[in-house]
Amino acid sequence: MTITLHDFDGEHSLTLAAGDLAADAAVVAAGHEPNGYFWEGLVQFAWPDLAERLDFDSEGGMFCALGSSGDLAQLKTALEPVFLSPSAVREIVARAETAGFEFDD
Repeated sequence: MTITLHDFDGEHSLTLAAGDLAADAAVVAAGHEPNGYFWEGLVQFAWPDLAERLDFDSEGGMFCALGSSGDLAQLKTALEPVFLSPSAVREIVARAETAGFEFDD
């Protein structure tokens, strides 16, 4: 699993190849596809204040967030332990379902 921060001509992005993460089995067990769109929804639910400062350009095989280098560094710090923890994913998905949040995966 590699979360990559990019800086290209002053534009900042964070990318992650989806589908090969430690938490993927928990995503599938919860009835979702472990793709870029799922992770985008998870970010929007779990960290809404941060998500509203970001733009997203995810695809099926890749999660992509665009924003300031500071916001993206904060996102990387928040996401890394979740990608590695099936129990963290299960907990966030359960909270999202209880709240009526719809994942677009």
